[in-house]
Amino acid sequence: MSVRGFITTGLIILGLAATPAPAAADWLFTPFVGTTFGGSADFDDGLPGGDEFERRFTYGASLASMGAGVFGFEFDFGYSPNYFETLAGVDDDFTFADDSNVTTLMVNLKLGAPIGGQSGPGIRPYAVGGLGLIRTHAESVSNFFDIDSNDFGFNLGAGIIGFFSDNVGIRGDIRYFRAFAGSDDDDDFPDFELADFDFWRAGVGVTFRF
Repeated sequence: MSVRGFITTGLIILGLAATPAPAAADWLFTPFVGTTFGGSADFDDGLPGGDEFERRFTYGASLASMGAGVFGFEFDFGYSPNYFETLAGVDDDFTFADDSNVTTLMVNLKLGAPIGGQSGPGIRPYAVGGLGLIRTHAESVSNFFDIDSNDFGFNLGAGIIGFFSDNVGIRGDIRYFRAFAGSDDDDDFPDFELADFDFWRAGVGVTFRF
């Protein structure tokens, strides 16, 4: 991703952070674990089994601010080690990449009403979506290729948080991630056309409300 791209992402983050928080806003911190699935990438159409990858363990954390109304914002970080290791539908003895990972960093708008209020037991179903960075790394066993890519991307999803007390709850959600294609012109500014790399992420975590 170009310098201008990083600047654009930074401006989005600063703009959201500078927005005054609603009265009596909740801050929600959620470390999570989960799995990626349904992932595909157009590395080589001639590979056996196509371009789909196996489910992979993922983990990360998010920090969100939600008020008494439905609107809030969120910073979401996810990391999936060994993401490109094995192609789906290929013999387990075949290893596509020896060292690989996918990192996502998203700035999201979050919509979700606090059913039961902002204290004590209750639930908060939500929808979430936004833009950010999708970083991919893949290195083949034989050093045939070494890919490092920083791309703009987006995510969309939905989930629910169930609170047992004023400060602790459980969150489960599912999100779709997809990268944008790079630019074809000289300034390297992204064209925001959809790229061939995408995946789903399902996760569960403990939410701390403060």
